[in-house]
Amino acid sequence: MSRLLISAAHKSSGKTTITLGLCAALAQRGLAVQPFKKGPDYIDPMWLGQAAGRPCHNLDFYCMSQDEIRSTVGHYSRDADIALIEGNKGLYDGLDLDGSNSNAALAKLTDTPVVLVLDARGMTRGIAPLILGYQAFEPDIQIAGVILNQLGGSRHEAKLRNVIEHYTDVTVLGGVHRNPELEIVERHLGLIPSNEEDASTARIKRIRDGIRDQVDIDRLLEVAGSRPLAYQPLQYEPPPTADRVRIGIARDAAFGFYYPDDLLALEQAGAELVNINTLEDKHLPELDGLFIGGGFPETRMEALEANSTLREQIRHAIDNGLPTYAECGGLMYLSRSISWRGKRCDMVGVIPGDVTMHDRPQGRGYVRLRELAPLPWPHDTAGEEFSAHEFHYSSLENLDIPMVYAYEVKRGSGIDGEHDGIVINNLLACYSHMRDTVQHRWARRFTDFVRQHRH
Repeated sequence: MSRLLISAAHKSSGKTTITLGLCAALAQRGLAVQPFKKGPDYIDPMWLGQAAGRPCHNLDFYCMSQDEIRSTVGHYSRDADIALIEGNKGLYDGLDLDGSNSNAALAKLTDTPVVLVLDARGMTRGIAPLILGYQAFEPDIQIAGVILNQLGGSRHEAKLRNVIEHYTDVTVLGGVHRNPELEIVERHLGLIPSNEEDASTARIKRIRDGIRDQVDIDRLLEVAGSRPLAYQPLQYEPPPTADRVRIGIARDAAFGFYYPDDLLALEQAGAELVNINTLEDKHLPELDGLFIGGGFPETRMEALEANSTLREQIRHAIDNGLPTYAECGGLMYLSRSISWRGKRCDMVGVIPGDVTMHDRPQGRGYVRLRELAPLPWPHDTAGEEFSAHEFHYSSLENLDIPMVYAYEVKRGSGIDGEHDGIVINNLLACYSHMRDTVQHRWARRFTDFVRQHRH
């Protein structure tokens, strides 16, 4: 099992672009490439999955146990030729002082060699102590090579290669020159999602060709080597052959933030997922439940408003008790309106409040939620706590009546700083994004709730 963790000295070093290019270049060779992404993220995994031709899975110390992380890597890499794990932030950055949730900790946990992407702008001889320091800080982390990024030209690259060869024993795997053609446009939460990028396939090909021509792919495969990984196989209950439920899922240019593990968990719980295009579909299909995940509905709010027939049918269905779960962008869509850049557009209107977009984040990072009695989904123990995450530049305002909430926010922002999870009829709408992991099996609970309601 060959694998590499692509990390950096600091964030915004170009890890995603280089990992994406490597995924596509290796796949072009006919190799089965399994991508992973550390931490909570939807957008980078969408690009990586498209480049590799296989869904990208997230590895998150905050929401997953260490055994679960190892099992996820082992399970999804078992039939791959190579696994590439893209880190987040810098190699040694993390929430805890001891680095227990850093990229280095992930490399150690999964016994994975590290490739450092170094933004070399303005650097010459100073790159040597940087590399030496990263090697010495945690000597048991195997830094298998470096890829120099944002190089100013061939002379700049030659100088850096000479410095690294003279002062260190680290292999230079490639030198990527500054090139706007290798960039992906960013928005307030990071890269533009690939489901919004009409030319995403062409862009991936350009990045693939640029990385392939400037990185020694053969040497990269050599340093990846092949090493076993001890892990416990993931346990899946067989999906019920009868009593399956139809759950609609909004998947289009406005909504695309879904973890592949969560979708699999819904199917394992007995859900048949029915794709819905909120921008184009005029009618809601026959459903037992509805799931509207995150995305950027503000960028498509005029088209969402124009599709009034579907909005009215969704409102009517929820008003009449259709079990529905909405996360972040889904919450925005179900509100009365969205206001952004001086424009206001009508939305579904189930939630009696208006969404306003801001220039600064209103909630960003990990959250901790405690379940409250109004939570409509089946639960065994009142007061259960679990981890999730939130990333939103919007706020929900002008609520006409006091809201009933499913969660108390122990850490994070939620809807009002104290609560998250608006409950209206059989709707649960949150700013927080949940992950279906051992600590919180939300997919089965929601599917069971849909099934109970249908009966």
